[in-house]
Amino acid sequence: TSNVFKKGHRIRLDVSSSNFPRFDRNLNTGGPIGGETDFVSALQNVLHSGDHASYVTLPVVPRE
Repeated sequence: TSNVFKKGHRIRLDVSSSNFPRFDRNLNTGGPIGGETDFVSALQNVLHSGDHASYVTLPVVPRE
């Protein structure tokens, strides 16, 4: 999959434990996915300072 981002375009990033119903639910128990019945709340952290800053690396394909 690829996309051309023109000048002024923006990218949105969603951070989540799962993408149900597209992918199987992650109940955050550490057990086998698809076999658990109990849910546990998850906490997602996006770090933004110092040596622990989160980042996303997007490959760039040069134009031919």
